[in-house]
Amino acid sequence: MIELEGVPELIDPVMVAAFEGWNDAGDAASTAVAHLEREWKGDVFAALDAEDYYDFQVNRPTVFMDGGVRKITWPTTRLSVVRVGGEKPRDLVLVRGIEPSMRWRSFCNELLGFAHELGVELVVILGALLGDTPHTRPVPISGTTSDTDLAQRMDLEETKYEGPTGIVGVLQEACTHAGVPAVSLWAAVPHYVSQPPNPKATLALLNRLEDLIDVRIPLGELPEDARAWQVGVDQLAAEDTEVAEYVQTLEEARDTAELPEASGEAIAREFERYLRRRDGGGHATDGGEGPPYLRDSPGDRTRPPKPQKPTAESTGTTESAESADGTDDEDSSED
Repeated sequence: MIELEGVPELIDPVMVAAFEGWNDAGDAASTAVAHLEREWKGDVFAALDAEDYYDFQVNRPTVFMDGGVRKITWPTTRLSVVRVGGEKPRDLVLVRGIEPSMRWRSFCNELLGFAHELGVELVVILGALLGDTPHTRPVPISGTTSDTDLAQRMDLEETKYEGPTGIVGVLQEACTHAGVPAVSLWAAVPHYVSQPPNPKATLALLNRLEDLIDVRIPLGELPEDARAWQVGVDQLAAEDTEVAEYVQTLEEARDTAELPEASGEAIAREFERYLRRRDGGGHATDGGEGPPYLRDSPGDRTRPPKPQKPTAESTGTTESAESADGTDDEDSSED
C-alpha cells in the first residue's frame, strides 16, 4: 500500500468497491463508484502499488501533459473517503480500480488490512454481468452474501454460485474468511447492448446501495441519462427487425416470470425512495416532478452504441449466468 496522505478518522465506515474489467459489464459498477467520488468530492488518500498487481502490457499506463510537463498515470486501485452528512453522518471508503493481473490473494489481503485499520464495518462490492434481460424493463439487481446472519438481516441471498469467478468473488470470499461482513450487488446488463456507458444499470446499483446502507445518494443527472439511454436503445433496436423481435421475446419471458421488480412491493419501495428524496431535498428527479417511471422520457441525451444482433455466442453463459435472466435480491448471483 502506498499511502498518499495520513489515514483519516472515520465515522461508522462502509467500504464500497468496484473494479473495471470482467466484473464490470457496461462499466456500470465502476461508474457507480466514480459517481459517488464526484458527487461527494472524495479525497484520494491511498493507492496500491501498481508494480505488485498489474501487467502493464495488459493494462497500459497513459501519458498526459500537465502544464507542459509530460506525466504518466499508472493503472492501479485507489482509495478515497467521503463523508455523508445528515442527522447520522457516516463515512464511505471508496475503492475504485482495475481487476488485478496477478497476486489476487495478496491484493485482497492488502485491502482488508486497510479496511481493518480504518474500522470498516461492512464491505459492499459492486459488479455488473451480461444477461438475457431486456433494456426496456427495470434492471435486475442481485444482492448476495456468504454470511447467513447478514443474509437474514439485510434480506439478501446466500450465494450458491459455482464456476469461474473474478476479483469481486475472490474479495468477498476473503472478507468472509477474515470475519468482515461483505455483500455483493450485481446489475444485469443486456448482452445485446453491452457497450459502455450504461447509466440505467449504474442508477439501479446506486438505488440498491442506498437502500442497503441507508444513505441518501445524490443522483445528479443519472436519472435523465438513464431515460435518454433507454430511448436511444429503443430507437436503435427499432431500426433492426431481428433485434426488435428478440427484445420482444425477452420482454415476454420477463413479464411471464412475474419478477419482484414488477410487484407491488417493489413499486412501493421505489415510491418511498422518491418521497424520501423529495422531503430531504435530494436529486432523484428533475425538479421533484415525481418518480422516474411516472414521467415522459426526454429526447436523445446519452446515445448508446447500436445493439448487437443476438447470436448463439452472444447468448452463452458467463459467470453469474444463473441470475442473468432478471433476478432481484431473492435470486442468486455470483459471490
